[in-house]
Amino acid sequence: MPKGVQCMNNSTEISWNKLPEITLAFWVMKICATTLGETAGDLLSMTLNVGYALSSILLLSFFFVMLIIQLFTKKHVPVIYWAVILATSTAGTTMSDFMDRTLGLGYALGSSILVMLLITILIIWRMTEKSLSVTNIKSLRGEVFYWTAILFSNTLGTALGDFLADDSGLGFSGGAILIGSLLALVVLAYFFTKISTIILFWVAFVLTRPFGATFGDLLTKPLEKGGLDFGTIGSSAILFSILVVLVVISIIKLNAKRRAKVF
Repeated sequence: MPKGVQCMNNSTEISWNKLPEITLAFWVMKICATTLGETAGDLLSMTLNVGYALSSILLLSFFFVMLIIQLFTKKHVPVIYWAVILATSTAGTTMSDFMDRTLGLGYALGSSILVMLLITILIIWRMTEKSLSVTNIKSLRGEVFYWTAILFSNTLGTALGDFLADDSGLGFSGGAILIGSLLALVVLAYFFTKISTIILFWVAFVLTRPFGATFGDLLTKPLEKGGLDFGTIGSSAILFSILVVLVVISIIKLNAKRRAKVF
């Protein structure tokens, strides 16, 4: 994947160095954040019995607040960036559940609708901005497209994971093996083919959502079902702690790079 952001400053462009490098650490943090979104979304909607509709409204409100903060920052701030990722994940969980369960669309139809919505967003983004770069965004409008695509990617990932686990007959373990295999193919395609890295990024972004969800199921499910029985509260606390540690490490590394540039 492309690394870094280098944008030219002129009268019509702003320097947008607000996104992280796409490295292995990025994907580890993404899986942790989306897994936390799964457990935290379930904690709010089911464990605390808030319901899917109200949970979606609350979490979408949190998403919009964090998104506005992200849009008005002038540089990459890991805490803000990953807070928005987490917000898209939690909101995506409850949005998917609302579509599939409350509205009764089912996992297959819900996933199909979300696939079409995501493709539509990417097409409009490409036609409008002439680029789908995830490391070189040159406008506020482009960044809005970026976060909209991420929100729907995480929502799709939730619906796809539920479909594989419940409706496909594969179960949790079978779904995890399939998703893991597909992610391995994406990695091989990145290193050994000329397939667009942008396409591979979005495929990986969608697939890491259900991959993380299976890890969340491992943490939350009872022992007799093959889980670790931490529950949604315990699992959310564990994942939040891991994500905080990773974010702190990324802040230390980022500050070290900025100091090196100064000197």
